[in-house]
Amino acid sequence: MNEFEYEQKRLDHVLDKIEQAQQDNNAQLVRAEEGQVEVEKGWNDVRFKSSTYSGLFETAMSVRQQQQMLQEREMAQTSAQHQAQTLARLAKNPYFARIDVQDEGSDKIEPIYIGLASFSDQPDNFLVYDWRAPISSIYYDAGLGSVTYETPVGPQAANVSLKRQFQIEDKKIVTLFDTDEVVGDQMLLDAVAGESSTKMKSIVTTIQREQNKIIRNTHAELLFVQGAAGSGKTSAVLQRVAYLLYRYRGNLTAGQVVMFSPNQLFNDYIDQVLPEMGEQNMIQMTFYQYASRRLPKLKLETLQARFEESQPAWRQKINQFKGTKLYFDLIKVYTDQLNQTGIRFRSIKFRGKEMISKEQIADIYYSFNENYKLGQRLEVTKERLLSKVRGIIGAEMKADWVEYAIQNLSKEEYDSILGDQVREFKDEKAEYNALAKIIVQNEMRPVLQQISRTRFLNINAQFLDLLRFVPKLTDLTQVGINDEEWEKSLALTIEELKQKELNLADMTPFMYLFDVIKGSHGERDIRFVFIDEIQDYTPFQLAFLKFSFPKARFTMLGDLNQAIFTKANAVTLQDELKELFGAEKTEFIQLTQTYRSTQQITDFAKATLINGVQIDAFERTGAKPTIEILPNDTAMTEAVLTQLTQNDQIDETTAIITKTLKEAEQVYVYLNESHPVTVIRTENQRLVPGVIIVPAYLAKGLEFDAVIMWDASAINYNGDDERQLVYTIASRAMHQLTIVAKQQLSPLLNVDPNLYDRK
Repeated sequence: MNEFEYEQKRLDHVLDKIEQAQQDNNAQLVRAEEGQVEVEKGWNDVRFKSSTYSGLFETAMSVRQQQQMLQEREMAQTSAQHQAQTLARLAKNPYFARIDVQDEGSDKIEPIYIGLASFSDQPDNFLVYDWRAPISSIYYDAGLGSVTYETPVGPQAANVSLKRQFQIEDKKIVTLFDTDEVVGDQMLLDAVAGESSTKMKSIVTTIQREQNKIIRNTHAELLFVQGAAGSGKTSAVLQRVAYLLYRYRGNLTAGQVVMFSPNQLFNDYIDQVLPEMGEQNMIQMTFYQYASRRLPKLKLETLQARFEESQPAWRQKINQFKGTKLYFDLIKVYTDQLNQTGIRFRSIKFRGKEMISKEQIADIYYSFNENYKLGQRLEVTKERLLSKVRGIIGAEMKADWVEYAIQNLSKEEYDSILGDQVREFKDEKAEYNALAKIIVQNEMRPVLQQISRTRFLNINAQFLDLLRFVPKLTDLTQVGINDEEWEKSLALTIEELKQKELNLADMTPFMYLFDVIKGSHGERDIRFVFIDEIQDYTPFQLAFLKFSFPKARFTMLGDLNQAIFTKANAVTLQDELKELFGAEKTEFIQLTQTYRSTQQITDFAKATLINGVQIDAFERTGAKPTIEILPNDTAMTEAVLTQLTQNDQIDETTAIITKTLKEAEQVYVYLNESHPVTVIRTENQRLVPGVIIVPAYLAKGLEFDAVIMWDASAINYNGDDERQLVYTIASRAMHQLTIVAKQQLSPLLNVDPNLYDRK
């Protein structure tokens, strides 16, 4: 029997065992469902005895017993359902690799087969090992010969005598090859040469050594991953989530992991990756969604407005300053002074009249000694105010409006107010007092809620006070801002807050100021925070997230070559992060190899950058990008339609990427009658099959078989600060990049003519 026949026979054996396990699990699932039905029927036998204490106790014990039984059956059913999903995945593809390992001190060579999940036919007889198991790291990290791998009890030395890779389809081994490398190039080539879809796929079979370092790192407080477009950084980070959930099973749940992604489109794109690996999805949101949840009464600046609305140079300077770590530190200096004076309150009103003035609230707030912190002051002030309002209820019961309300009660209103209360009163006065108390309490409820929710704190006025105070805290001329410019910016912010609006530069400082004054300790149950497209975050936002998730370890990933929102901040980002987290707690990993695009597309995209971060193309060849300069929109439309017809013939998904949403809408009008297309207008829209038209700022993190860059003209792309945007557009293409321009090509595409074909 040759090796191929042996491996096929072994595969047949494993598949038989999996099928048997599925039958056993299905029987267990049926039993669990039947058991749950029996327990639910058992509630009918519970007798509620409330006449005596012993009867009450007996009833409580019966209810508790039924609850425990129901919980046990539900757990059994959930476990069987989870196992059914795991076995279904294994039945499709049980494993993808084999390593032969001999541990130091052992005379036995053990073949280890690696798949998406562990599977054993009896205790300690593993037919398949989970790719996240400690021993599986050898497959990703090492070649043949002596290796060391981590185990729960410490490092283990071993010798690897075989590394074998499989491709299995329809229960048959299609490809089998041995290698002394980490992951064979051919296997990776097969994985990345496929067609794109509207969902990202899990590619655990092709994890590279550097990616594996990202996945299995458990010691860094901050893991920063700089990765070229298409280097697999997002895939590696999702696999890191799966690994951490596996590694800390029992102590970590998906609900304790948060991922901040660039837009909702991207969330939709990656939402199947973790379920494919047998894990629940973590909490996924954009920073905008997080801020919207925190500031529900304010209309926040959107991604589209942030990208498309041009601002004068003086406001850009101020917005940039508001994104610095210096500004973050200044707010802390400002809030420290609030312990002595300066907190802004709003009066508490009842029925349109002032009940407690803002001056009275301030007197209470500052009556406590200087050892109290801001949050503690707020809590004890809240208690005093609640007590004060409750004390007012008695006096308010004698008010004329209460007497009027009682006299005009209908029978239905009378019954509704008293509810289940005893209706027999000693005299009319007792009845009046009972009704008056309930009426006043009901009327006072919104006031009590206002106090409990700290609505007596005037955060809008406080934020404007901060902005007025900033010039006293620092010399703004050192950052190129004069007093007149700061005053203009302040006036704009005042107008925006009057309209219940807040721009992006003020959004995070607003949240931070509120949190410090409230004494917020952040979301302490979150253990891991992942931030994608880190280059588009300001140092202030990152400092705020560290403050907001104080117990979490952070993984940040991005591509400094794609800093289309925070170009200036991206340059100093690594230094800022070291200062924020501490150099000794920070680990940087750089992924330079890009797998998404053909070498021709990668070389072209790379050439559009000046002093860009290193990018190495994977050796997958294809057609050169094409550039066509045309006289007008009509000619560009015809060229695009011709290209779409060609792409449809070879089943390639196409994205037409425009600079702005307005431009995307115009292209839709040009194309829709001749070819079905979908415009992606907002980040909350779902990706759909077929040709899409998408503005560049919504395309981050996505990939497509073919990309058409619309109107790459000198008029449309002329600023040197748009190089990263051009690179981002070009690097979305896997197999084919087509560029059309009107009249004159953008100087940003002035690259070596050998890197593209001119039509």
